[in-house]
Amino acid sequence: MSDSRLGGSSTILIPVFIPSVIVMILLVIGTISNPDLAGSVFEQTLKYITETFGWFYMLAVAFFLLFIVGIAMTRWGHIKLGPDHADPQYSFPAWFAMLFSAGYGIALLFFGVAEPVLHYASPPKGAGETVDAAAQAMQIAFFHWGFHIWAIYGLVGLVLAYFAFRHGLPLSMRSALYPLIGDKIYGPIGHMVDTFAILGTMFGIATTLGLSVTQINTGLNYLWPEVPINTTVQIISIFLITGLAIFSVVAGMDKGVKRLSLLNMALAITLMLFVFIAGPTIHILETFLQNTGNYLNNIVARTFNLQAYTRSDWIGNWTLFIFGWTIAWAPFVGLFIAKISRGRSIREFVVGVMLVPSLFTFLWFSIFGDTALYAIMNEGYTSLIGEVKNNHAIALFKLYEILPLTSVMSFLSVLLIITFFVTSSDSGSLVIDSLASGGALHTPAWQRVFWASTEGVLASALLLAGGLGALQTMTIVSALPFSIIMIVSALGMWRALRIEGHHHRSLKTDIQQRFSGTSGHGLWRRRLHDLVTFPSRSEVQEFMDTTVRKAMLRVERELLKVDWQAVVHNDHEHQRIYLEVIKDEQVDFIYEIRALEQALPDYAQLESSDSDDTQEFYYRAEVFLRRGGQSYDIYGFDQQDIITDILDQFEKHLHFLHISPDILPWRMEAHDDLLNSPADATEEDSKAAPSGQSGATKPAV
Repeated sequence: MSDSRLGGSSTILIPVFIPSVIVMILLVIGTISNPDLAGSVFEQTLKYITETFGWFYMLAVAFFLLFIVGIAMTRWGHIKLGPDHADPQYSFPAWFAMLFSAGYGIALLFFGVAEPVLHYASPPKGAGETVDAAAQAMQIAFFHWGFHIWAIYGLVGLVLAYFAFRHGLPLSMRSALYPLIGDKIYGPIGHMVDTFAILGTMFGIATTLGLSVTQINTGLNYLWPEVPINTTVQIISIFLITGLAIFSVVAGMDKGVKRLSLLNMALAITLMLFVFIAGPTIHILETFLQNTGNYLNNIVARTFNLQAYTRSDWIGNWTLFIFGWTIAWAPFVGLFIAKISRGRSIREFVVGVMLVPSLFTFLWFSIFGDTALYAIMNEGYTSLIGEVKNNHAIALFKLYEILPLTSVMSFLSVLLIITFFVTSSDSGSLVIDSLASGGALHTPAWQRVFWASTEGVLASALLLAGGLGALQTMTIVSALPFSIIMIVSALGMWRALRIEGHHHRSLKTDIQQRFSGTSGHGLWRRRLHDLVTFPSRSEVQEFMDTTVRKAMLRVERELLKVDWQAVVHNDHEHQRIYLEVIKDEQVDFIYEIRALEQALPDYAQLESSDSDDTQEFYYRAEVFLRRGGQSYDIYGFDQQDIITDILDQFEKHLHFLHISPDILPWRMEAHDDLLNSPADATEEDSKAAPSGQSGATKPAV
């Protein structure tokens, strides 16, 4: 596999980086040189895409939802996004805060009040400003920001996390095509897929930045009327806040994005609780339940509703724009979610990504949207409709006028929009940089700074070309090719999961059968001795350096005699030794033994309580394969037993290759958890391994 990258410390992949930058430069130059012509072109393009491909967008989104829910409900739902022994990298609150902040926090602030009010005033069906219009408005808002949105994000995130952490492929969109085209993902096809992903992400982020600065400008004008509402102020805001994003993106994932995300969630929950308590609390609770029921009851009809019999611009201005925006943003949010989801099972991932954010969204719209509708319908605050129609961004601030602490809540909302802005920009820069580097996890700071700056320039150019209309058009256009890539990616994952099913069956081990295969008349005595013996680190290390190493070297010599490439690696630093077997670039087999620390069982501690030399831990010599820890200990085996175990696992691996002849086995060429990054794998996974495992010779505690 050839690798065309810039020299020095750069990780940039030239065939992806250059086309992406050229397209963006041409767009910026064309937009700035003639904004009026660019705006006209954008308007005509939006109309053509909406009328010609609207049905495809709706069908694709329906497919994404059915696919991700279906995968979680199958037997594949238990599969980990990483080795079998891996634990989640982040706690659930931190995980949810990060995926929510990157997902669409800005959208909730912008549309949380505006969309229900606009749909109430001008519903797509029936008369406006009626009780039916209010119920319909909330149902539409739930539909636009509910399960379908997170199915799009979740599908991309699931595909990327599965191929990157489970099979060691690059954390990049190209990896999803591996089951379909194999190593060709490293060629022009893979470069093209990642280029589309970068462009879609860039336009999606530009749209978000455009929405956020519009609302920031409106909020500043509301708090300080001397600040005008115009494009100049918005572009200045973009560059100032992009500067803040650069500081965050240089800090990295944990120090920058994670901390900002937690701050975002704290501020968002504060605003929610305030409006919930200060507003019509009982009415909010009642409408939350009713709106959720209406949404679930009509989800199928709305999913396939294109207003085919009543042609209007509504479907393009709302549903197709929101879904297109989400698809365009999916590489960014999906890859970001994948980065923070290592170690979770597929089912846990789907439930967490689909259910929790959707319920939070329903509650948000019920609190803000229904409070606004209640004020209009029951308290005569009808002027809010005209204010929102004239300026969508003013909706949230006008709502605060009927509540106490108006200025304080408005200021906190502007602050929250800014922090969401910074989070979207810096996490988006991390993702685009990774895509432009072929899936590299660690890149130079200057590359991330470059992409953060580019996002600000592109958003400014599109604002000059026609404001939100231009941003809306580019979002829907860029979503078209990427929706096709997403469908192909889903098919690729389905094929990979089928193959993994074969792999699981071929490698499934019955511990008793293994021991019976190596049995001798004294085996039961040795097994009993091992069950009540708890060796120290030095004892296990000596066992690996002598018995295990000699057994592996014997297997290595025999394989070399028949022209099979085999090599034994002894990694003392990370307490592991492994045998690697490769044949004609098709067989990639790893049999590894790791010394893992375990907590000493209570019954063992009681036995040693009278001794001065008490210990709290013991060590196991556990078997690891490519797919992760196998949860059994071979300490005490003799060379013949170890050789037999190696051959058992090798035979099952060859059987898997035999029953799946139409596809090459996974090649862990990029981010191999077990080989290329032994420090990470050992330090993190060894900590995760003890919980919930049961050994073959003695229980892990």
